[in-house]
Amino acid sequence: MDCLFCKIIEGVIPSAKVYEDDKILAFKDINPQAPVHVLVIPKKHIASLDGIDSTNIDYVNHIFAKVPEIAASLGLGGGYRLISNCGDDACQSVKHLHFHILGGKKLAEAMA
Repeated sequence: MDCLFCKIIEGVIPSAKVYEDDKILAFKDINPQAPVHVLVIPKKHIASLDGIDSTNIDYVNHIFAKVPEIAASLGLGGGYRLISNCGDDACQSVKHLHFHILGGKKLAEAMA
């Protein structure tokens, strides 16, 4: 498999880690769209939100359980945005499920 995020998980490609455990990895985005921009990914390859099923839902549940802790550790007490792009029309650039944590300033209300 030639997946960028799988290579980051394996340590083949370096990343600026902010959190890691046995199921997930969170690291700084290399092209930040906000003062704080972190990606949270499952360590099991899941292509997108459409790939979530009964065999991998525990990874997704774990991400949602840990996001508030990760956001707090990043100083995002005033709030943050959590985004996951799914598919080409949503501009999903890496076909490995990932969630963007964006914050560190007042974000625009408009999403488009």
